Amino acid sequence: MPLLNRRQLVQSSAALGLSASVLARITSPAAASQAKPLPASGRILFQGDSITDAGRDRKSDKPNQAAGLGNGYPCFVAGDLLRDQPALNLEIFNRGISGNKVPDLAARWAADCIDLQPMVLSILIGVNDIWHKLNGKYEGTVADYASGYRNLIEETQSKLPNTRIVICEPFVLKCGAVNDKWFPEFDERREAAVKLASDLKLTLVPFQQMFNRAIEQAPPEYWAADGVHPTLAGHALMAHEWRKVAGF
Repeated sequence: MPLLNRRQLVQSSAALGLSASVLARITSPAAASQAKPLPASGRILFQGDSITDAGRDRKSDKPNQAAGLGNGYPCFVAGDLLRDQPALNLEIFNRGISGNKVPDLAARWAADCIDLQPMVLSILIGVNDIWHKLNGKYEGTVADYASGYRNLIEETQSKLPNTRIVICEPFVLKCGAVNDKWFPEFDERREAAVKLASDLKLTLVPFQQMFNRAIEQAPPEYWAADGVHPTLAGHALMAHEWRKVAGF
């Protein structure tokens, strides 16, 4: 499926003050080599924590419902795909839950992933694994994050061998709640997610790299006011990057 052209990018980004030239500078230069066409009647599932949850109505569990998709990047991606590919009858779900860490995903994986049988599974997880630790609510180590995440992916590959898995790079911006105490451990967790994608030959959406470029165009607070949760502009940027890298 073609990506948004320059005119469409300018139109969709006008309210955010983002020109097509700015988007070109702050998103990845090339689409993923693993890009595949979307099959008809396929399911796309977004998984993760509050960044993915984005205030969705958890009682709205049917696909393609605005309330159930939340106010963030999964809804933006879904709207674009459903607009551009009406003949495919895609079913798009959001099962992100605020506060989740890797162990929380594992505890609900059967019902919230395996049973849905997605053809594309996108996962963004990792910020709470360190944030809750900094707040004294969790004791998981970097090694726990890496091994737990790998076990989750390998289980998924075993049970859903035809599912394309997209790993989204965890990210933070240095503002709001994010300070020097987050580092270097946050980078170690982020690098573990990147290594997992590389080792298992999965698609990686480089969100941290994207935001690192974005703050050259506007301050961190513009993209994520508390350093963790994206603003409208941040979510729009993520949706654009996700589609570009996934190749849909």
